[in-house]
Amino acid sequence: MNVKTAALALSALLSTAAPAAAQTLNLRVMAPASPGGGWDQTSRAIQTVLQDEGIAKPVQVFNVPGAGGTIGLAQLYNSRGDGNLLMTMGLVMVGAIQTNSSKVDLSRVTPIARLTGEYEVIVVPASSPYKTLGDLATAWKANNALAFAGGSAGGTDHMLVGLFAKAAGVDTKKMNYVPFSGGGETLAAVLGNQVAAGVAGYGEFEAQIKAGKLRALGISAPKAQAGIPVPTMKSQGFNVDLANWRGIVAPPGISSSQKAALVAAMDRMHKSKAWKDTLKTRNWTDLYMSGSRFDVFLKLEAVRTREVLKDIGLVK
Repeated sequence: MNVKTAALALSALLSTAAPAAAQTLNLRVMAPASPGGGWDQTSRAIQTVLQDEGIAKPVQVFNVPGAGGTIGLAQLYNSRGDGNLLMTMGLVMVGAIQTNSSKVDLSRVTPIARLTGEYEVIVVPASSPYKTLGDLATAWKANNALAFAGGSAGGTDHMLVGLFAKAAGVDTKKMNYVPFSGGGETLAAVLGNQVAAGVAGYGEFEAQIKAGKLRALGISAPKAQAGIPVPTMKSQGFNVDLANWRGIVAPPGISSSQKAALVAAMDRMHKSKAWKDTLKTRNWTDLYMSGSRFDVFLKLEAVRTREVLKDIGLVK
């Protein structure tokens, strides 16, 4: 391609991208879970910022709960070609697709953007003999029955325990993971010394960590996190990096211009002060990526998740 041809191609690209970025959309955002949870909160935060910034008006949020989001995913797939529909989703759905043997997976939708995330922490009671992640790993290798509490089987917490077990040289198929339906139950199990350790997003344990009731041994972030005085698992010799991320996808079969408009809307939202304020207020970690980068990330995440779930014996 010569310089003149390249310049014409760039000009054409810019001329087609500009209207998409400036377009005001009329959107519906599906939260594939019950009201009040993380996907619902994210959907309603998106609704508020898109409308307040004039990026999209109106924006309607609706809930389609069930089966780790896979009921909503099937409904999204059946809305093929609808360029005004988005669905909030995340790592939990990537796992649920596999544990529920969903007929529809994320290769059947149109990825738009990854938005936020929360890193996981491994905690023990303040009275625990385990002072470091290394102490816990040593005890775990000596006693495979050591119990870890966390959220639902196959969820992010369970995956983190599986990744930690593999990094620590513990048999993943024999590990003792005790699932609970909510963070409050996990917290009670840890504080009551019913289990050796607990796993959840940092926010679930933050108050008890700061109050000195829990000791955080490690966080699953790739590097130290500002405002969170917990050493990373990697810095302690365990090659584990996991975020409970949330993102946005659209139905299959939308046009390239429709996808460009949706990506541009998310890009504009992410750059806005209102979204930055939302992240700060809700203590959400900014993990933004959009367009083709998110396409690639989703494919890689599906492969990694399947490997983890196979290791812990939840999928074949």
